[in-house]
Amino acid sequence: MEQFRQIGEVLGSLKALMVLQDDIQINRRQCCLLLNIYTLAFKTIAEEMKQNLKLEEKNTKWKPLEGSLKELHRVFKEGELYVRRCLDSKDWWAKVVSLHQNNDSIEFHIHNLLTYFPVVIEAIETAGEISGLDQGEMQKKRVILSKKYDRSWNDSELFQLRFGKQYLVSREICSQLENAMKEDRWLLVEAIKEKLKSGLLTKNKQRLGDILQKKLNGQQLINGKLPSSSILLGAEDYQVRRRIGGGSKYKEIQWLGESFVLRHFFEDFEPLSTEISTLLSLSHPNILQYLCGFYDEEKKECFLVMELMSKDLYAYMKENSSSRRQVLFHLPIVVDIMLQVARGMEFLHARKIYVGDLNPTNIFLKPRKSTEGYFHVKISGFGLNSVENHSSQHTPLNQNALDPCIWYAPEVLAEKEKIGSSCIRKYSEKADVYSFGMLCFELLTGKLAFEDGHLQGEQMTKNIRAGERPLFPSLSPKYLVNLTKKCWHNEPSCRPSFSSICRVLRYVKKFLAMNPSNGQPVMQSPPLDYYELEAGFLKKHATGEMKCGVTQIPFQMFVYTVSEKEKTSLGIRFKHTETASEGDENISVVEDPVDTRSVGPDVKTVYFDVKSTCTDDTESKTPCDLRSVRSEPLEKKIMLRKKTNNVKLRKTSGKAKAPTAVKASPQNSPSHNWRVMASPLSPKKQALGREKS
Repeated sequence: MEQFRQIGEVLGSLKALMVLQDDIQINRRQCCLLLNIYTLAFKTIAEEMKQNLKLEEKNTKWKPLEGSLKELHRVFKEGELYVRRCLDSKDWWAKVVSLHQNNDSIEFHIHNLLTYFPVVIEAIETAGEISGLDQGEMQKKRVILSKKYDRSWNDSELFQLRFGKQYLVSREICSQLENAMKEDRWLLVEAIKEKLKSGLLTKNKQRLGDILQKKLNGQQLINGKLPSSSILLGAEDYQVRRRIGGGSKYKEIQWLGESFVLRHFFEDFEPLSTEISTLLSLSHPNILQYLCGFYDEEKKECFLVMELMSKDLYAYMKENSSSRRQVLFHLPIVVDIMLQVARGMEFLHARKIYVGDLNPTNIFLKPRKSTEGYFHVKISGFGLNSVENHSSQHTPLNQNALDPCIWYAPEVLAEKEKIGSSCIRKYSEKADVYSFGMLCFELLTGKLAFEDGHLQGEQMTKNIRAGERPLFPSLSPKYLVNLTKKCWHNEPSCRPSFSSICRVLRYVKKFLAMNPSNGQPVMQSPPLDYYELEAGFLKKHATGEMKCGVTQIPFQMFVYTVSEKEKTSLGIRFKHTETASEGDENISVVEDPVDTRSVGPDVKTVYFDVKSTCTDDTESKTPCDLRSVRSEPLEKKIMLRKKTNNVKLRKTSGKAKAPTAVKASPQNSPSHNWRVMASPLSPKKQALGREKS
């Protein structure tokens, strides 16, 4: 309850800020959208809690909600800080340069909200199943929830129609998400026009305003060229603060009242025009943003302005690793960093852009103000392959502190050895996935791969190509170790895509939110390997790779949940079967406490599906799954007879006489009105049964 109250406080603060929404000149529509969707999320949670939970049980049965609501509170807080930044009118031109790409709100805050919101809904349902003292009411809740997680809803359009409002992805909200960025772009163009008409701007700012206005209208280059570098270098407040990396072409500059990174190099522009135009058009919260570019025709000098981050992952690991510190990042933070890197790579790969040098020096971190320990993560090192690569300019690499071969996939190393190190390597999607696997190892262990020395030296490349990989500590979480090993598989075709990796990591975040460690050194492991759920997802949704927008996240997590419930119940059923077979041969009782979906034809015992998702609607035209045992209405009493096991289960009535009866365990619900009848056998049949046994 305390976490829910804190979310309400943040929402109240956000509503107070949005009283002045007319003063927001940058991304106003997105700020309004954040307020609307946060308000809807808060109301939906309140309604779900009111329907499923009881206030007097908040200190006992509401425990599953604590972790998920805590994460949701962090999402709300980050959204509030974003609105505060948009409201701040100081250094307006710098904010236009930084935020005119628009995607910080839509792609970052909405993604985080839609990732954690299904977790909150499921946590409320989990707490609701044990809420209250009426066993009959609790059983009805279980039946209702079992029908909610029917595999027939595993269609994105059906899911949106049935659960879109509950999961914040109704058609109305999706339309708002699509239109908010377009409207903000138009409003920003109008605001720049007003500034230009005012006549109060300096010559440089007028030229900058013209450039930004054309860029917002889709013109990355003007007449096929970048604007003159005098716009940047001639600005009154332009200043170079420091060089980044030993002898590199990256500099930290002060411009328009804020700090940026300047990528400065000498090249003929014509061969690079298409690539630079592409870089300036890319916009995603998990890639390092190219904001604008300038060029000097006479000197063949190019200046690309980029956003400034705090430090790269390698520098952070080097500064914070020590023999006393066993864990560099807490596990939820590790998974969060892994997911952000995977999302950035998913965005780049969807546009056929491959990094090639995905290593710790190209992963940049910036601490989040809302939550201690968490970071905003961005990927660099992509684009302009013909220009000297960013990663090679970092001091650690120049001092031979790191061997870049550590992150190269076996096929890249083979090509390098065959063609020569001077040749530009052919980058690929699967090679980036391999490099990501190595990054995951470093995040999970807090140390670089192979730094223990068991693969150092001239034989490293040969051993990596032969399948040698770094060794995980014994306490590493198995479900993340398995995912990492799939990423660095020796065979490229066996490595997953980044879309698959994102789905798996989102579900891992859900598991961690619903099962907080509470200071325990060893965290609980999920009942399944979530990569198995992803394999099932890809079989059922062949086009799932193409649908990677944020509005698809609740549906994807829902499909994972359905599959997890099916696989978990299947394992429980067979476990119960083995237990029952060890008992009385004449009595076989199996009750499924969770959803029981399928029964193989070779199974000797008939099971009653307590939470079957097959409905009793005779008018339904949906074909029933033949592998599932159809459950009858709960008010009926049924007996089933199994001759091979000498078990009969019959439908009982008020007048029927039951010989020897054993009632099913009422621990789940008294509405389980079932009787297992031991069949009276004749002496002849009993003797025949003993001979067969």
